[in-house]
Amino acid sequence: MQLGCIEQLKSQPIWVLFFLALGSLSALKFILIILKWIYVNFLRPSKNLKKYGSWALVTGPTDGIGKSFAFQLARKGLNLVLVGRNPEKLKDVSDSIVAKYGSIQIKSVVVDFSGDLSEGIKRITEAIEGLDVGVLINNVGVSYPYGRFFHEVDEELLNNLIKVNVEGTTKVTHAVLPGMLKRKRGAIVNIGSGAAIVIPSDPLYTVYAATKAYIDQFSRCLYVEYKKSGIDVQCQVPLYVATKMASIRRSSFFVPSTNGYAAAALRWIGYEPRCTPYWPHQLLWGLVSLLPESVVDGWRLNFCLGIRKRGQLKDSRKKE
Repeated sequence: MQLGCIEQLKSQPIWVLFFLALGSLSALKFILIILKWIYVNFLRPSKNLKKYGSWALVTGPTDGIGKSFAFQLARKGLNLVLVGRNPEKLKDVSDSIVAKYGSIQIKSVVVDFSGDLSEGIKRITEAIEGLDVGVLINNVGVSYPYGRFFHEVDEELLNNLIKVNVEGTTKVTHAVLPGMLKRKRGAIVNIGSGAAIVIPSDPLYTVYAATKAYIDQFSRCLYVEYKKSGIDVQCQVPLYVATKMASIRRSSFFVPSTNGYAAAALRWIGYEPRCTPYWPHQLLWGLVSLLPESVVDGWRLNFCLGIRKRGQLKDSRKKE
């Protein structure tokens, strides 16, 4: 029977054999992609972050993803430099971490990223002097209170978006990187956003999305510049996470809690230069990539217009 099949194949025109071979290769490629996806998401071991250094620096650690990053890093045995603007909240987070992981050392640095950054960076530089800071989590960031057209963005919000999201991440990295270069090891994680990478546009959140696009390109360039120096630079691209900034209170399958996201995020540190650590987010990314950009643009505009309307109603009620 096998000989008969072989004879039948031999009798086929060359173009038929070509397309059969092409189909087999495509099927094999698809299987390999699926197997790789399963491996990196569920089987690949996470790196030992302590090999980068004994200290980790986290910006924006008093709430949301940053707070969960701090707890997850402490769980891995790293000492922490926590950088935030509210000293009371920094103390609360520090006390909570020490209560849970007693052997962890923590240094708190008060920096208002929307304020005098030169003074803030000076404090950070002084705080990390002599410390083996091997992991940097650039998490600090701000977004719009709710969606609005670009001409409706006031000057204060515009300045904060650029100063916190762009200048803050850039200057903290600039302060921490020399120590990593000296020790020839380190991991830098910059928190990007699906608003800049996954979807073709994020109307009514234009400046926020643009700042996160900067973070993505900033990360990629640093990755290429310093990968031969022992420094792994990565841009993580989350979609919606249940945070105050996203105005989402409850987590779900496609919207993880901050702890769920941070736990997944740590497993990816040191690998791909751009990643979406929470695997259900990858499914959404894949779905969006199959749709025409015009369809996604239209859906996103209508969605954000709804957010804008609810935000305006809330503001008007406060004024009454």
